[in-house]
Amino acid sequence: MKKAILLCFAILSLFFTACSSSLTRVACVGDSITFGYGLPNDNSYPMELSKNLGAKYSVLNFGMSGTTLQRETDFSYWKSKEFTNVFAERPNIIIVKLGTNDTKKAFWNAEHFAADYQLLIDSLKTIPGNSRIYVCLPVPVYKNKFNISEAVMTTGVIPAVEKIAKRNKLTIIDLYHPFSNMADNFPDGVHPNEKVAKMMADIISAAIKK
Repeated sequence: MKKAILLCFAILSLFFTACSSSLTRVACVGDSITFGYGLPNDNSYPMELSKNLGAKYSVLNFGMSGTTLQRETDFSYWKSKEFTNVFAERPNIIIVKLGTNDTKKAFWNAEHFAADYQLLIDSLKTIPGNSRIYVCLPVPVYKNKFNISEAVMTTGVIPAVEKIAKRNKLTIIDLYHPFSNMADNFPDGVHPNEKVAKMMADIISAAIKK
């Protein structure tokens, strides 16, 4: 009986391992907007994205609130456990949505941002399996709350992301212009509500399925 039980567990383990390996793993890299700050019931865009993509995908939320893309800040994404976990999970698809916190006066450095963004792409490309990398234009900023700047977003971050995408032949997912007249859906002026989170997921899932 004991041998039969052990054999049953072994078969089940092989089954679940096979099922897991057949899933397309999607890693959502980002800050509080990816994490789902302020949203009830964890209605973050990655959760909505998981619903959109269905059972053949495993969507992993690696958002970390307050983090920057730039390496040399007190709140760098590079120093987070979420960044380490991206490499451990070896995703098939990576969605990068960083840059909002970089617009803060205390952090913004155009040269460092561009160099660190390129280094991030180069680092993600070392993940085994040749992951597909998508880069996002961040959502608009409607109030300079938390010292986050819309002016730096439009004149600094967005042009830099576009240039990096072109240089590396990466697909851009535009999460800026679709929400450029939706201030009422950003309760604190920075973080989107559930409606926008769902719309973000719709835009991202369409890009993945394209």
